[in-house]
Amino acid sequence: MEIKRPYLLFLGDVKDSLAAKTGLGIVDWRRDWCLGQYRLPGCMADAKIDDLSIAEAAEMGAKTMVIGVVNAGGVLPDHWIDSIVDAIKAGLDIASGLHMRLGDVPAIRDAAERHGARLHDVRHSTMSFATGKGTRRPGRRLLTVGTDCSVGKKYSALALEAEMRSRGMNAEFRATGQTGVFISGRGVALDAVVADFISGAAEWLTPENQPDHWDVVEGQGSLFHPSFAGVTLGLLHGAQPDAFVVCHEPTRTTMRGVGHPLPTIGQVIDLTRACGRLTNPDIRCVGICINTAALIEEDEARALLSETAEEYELPVTDPVRFGVAPIVDHLRMEFPV
Repeated sequence: MEIKRPYLLFLGDVKDSLAAKTGLGIVDWRRDWCLGQYRLPGCMADAKIDDLSIAEAAEMGAKTMVIGVVNAGGVLPDHWIDSIVDAIKAGLDIASGLHMRLGDVPAIRDAAERHGARLHDVRHSTMSFATGKGTRRPGRRLLTVGTDCSVGKKYSALALEAEMRSRGMNAEFRATGQTGVFISGRGVALDAVVADFISGAAEWLTPENQPDHWDVVEGQGSLFHPSFAGVTLGLLHGAQPDAFVVCHEPTRTTMRGVGHPLPTIGQVIDLTRACGRLTNPDIRCVGICINTAALIEEDEARALLSETAEEYELPVTDPVRFGVAPIVDHLRMEFPV
């Protein structure tokens, strides 16, 4: 699909920034594609770009209103429908990463038909995937995995790709979620793929390639999350990673959305190795990315990274705060050209 730019980001009336991670992620990595944000009263998220009305955005040349939010179940709230219809009437296309299809809402479907607007359901691929085969294929792959959901797997993968490319490495970001697809322009939202075909979709996304080519694969969920571990495991088997990076948020004690205790980084490393060996017996951990945003003092953040590096004998960094150079250094040492 080709989504017209520039974007107006719709953040609705979400209650925290994590619920708007799609919109915030687009701004972080594709700021020049975004004209502004449109928020409803009570919205607690802010992408730090201009607040615009739909009419103002249309006058400034916005082409698509992107629904930049995520929620449990991926359902479109009824009280957002009028805003979407208003955007269609103003001449904008609509793009959504929710599970619910835009065209399943009669008011949205009818407005799009009347005004010639395109409805993009990014989470719903038009591809048909085979089941995964687990056959080894040329090329190298790195996967980000997490102790939980929403801990920085996408940001870490994008930062790693950028650092690798800056050094002349043959690397390409592979999107597996709706935000990543908006950022990269291609990919597969794996959590919308029928379960039997998740590993096959991951194989399609990371095909046979040149021996020195790295697919840097955006991780999903967590092997320890009772809601999403199935998607995580299918991605792990299909991506067949040579290397993986563990992503972690240090202030959490329970997993997001459920009451289960957070696993340790060491538990994630061990289980990822154990499960990943099914399709790549040589899988290894090459680093740890820790989101230190909640640690205001830089000295405190650096101390945590240093302690974790000593504990696991791996490079540890915050990709946003300090960059990922140490992990790429280690990756090149582990996998010489």
